Amino acid sequence: MEYTTISGTNQRVSRIALGTWAIGGWMWGGTEEKSSIDTIHAALDKGVNLIDTAPVYGFGASEDIVGKAVQAYGGRDGLFLSTKATLEWKDGRVSRNGSRDRVMKEIEDSLKRLRTDYVDIYFVHWPDGTRPIKETAGAMRELYEQKVIKAVGVSNYTQDQMGVFRAECPLHVYQPPYNIFERGIESDVKPYCERHQIAIMAYGALCRGLLSGKMARGYAFEGDDLRKADPKFNEPRFGQYLEAVDKLKIFAEKNYGKSILAFSVRWVMEKGVPITIWGGRKPSQMDPVDEALGWSMDLATLSTVDSILAECIKSPVGPEFMAPPTGLEPKR
Repeated sequence: MEYTTISGTNQRVSRIALGTWAIGGWMWGGTEEKSSIDTIHAALDKGVNLIDTAPVYGFGASEDIVGKAVQAYGGRDGLFLSTKATLEWKDGRVSRNGSRDRVMKEIEDSLKRLRTDYVDIYFVHWPDGTRPIKETAGAMRELYEQKVIKAVGVSNYTQDQMGVFRAECPLHVYQPPYNIFERGIESDVKPYCERHQIAIMAYGALCRGLLSGKMARGYAFEGDDLRKADPKFNEPRFGQYLEAVDKLKIFAEKNYGKSILAFSVRWVMEKGVPITIWGGRKPSQMDPVDEALGWSMDLATLSTVDSILAECIKSPVGPEFMAPPTGLEPKR
């Protein structure tokens, strides 16, 4: 495993973190507790020491499973937990709430579910545009000063929003979507984080499975699977993205002897991102972790990736569809 130290902290964390959104089941077709716990243990056995979760992942289910898994593995020593605040839910509908009261309630609930008395990294999951950023930042600062949280993070913020937040509270980590296909952060927030020594902890390295190499045209998404609403997984874009995946797969195997999955994760790491989240819900999904470690890409490879995308994808689209509403809406 490769490790990095988060600036402004003494946290030396694995460059691959375990993502537990799918483990929570919500928008991923349900969950199975034993398999989920076994998955977490498999990741820890690989040297992963950072687990990322959130209350909204299964409406508490993911955090509860993470807490049980860590306890069963032998406790918190040497492990780092990150979770989030500012999303609430009602009847399965999610919205943003960055109020101080919401942050304080969420940290209390998260600590109980995680079976711990502190969180290593606490993120604002989404900015709440209905109230001042400094209210949310002030609540996070309180928790940081009380040492209930050891590092402060934000997710899905703009550069300007981070600037306002940092005026009220220290900021150590930023969590954006970032992968070969979704690269919006490169023009502004990524350089901003690099200038201010804010560690990037990117999610979506496999673009919701698109870069796993296991999808084909006609693939059906069932139940509450979020990919049913993702424009990338609907034609004509789906075919364009799959064509790019096919070309990337051939290139990765020919030039590096690597799977498209490992190649895609390594690409994120090679782009100067200190921490990449690797999601999974089955122990076998942790098997390829080692394949993404211990090698590098040259500039010609990075340029080839760009050329393949330009050749295949005529109507690119980002992850904007995932953004939750700012207020609870009536059920339709």
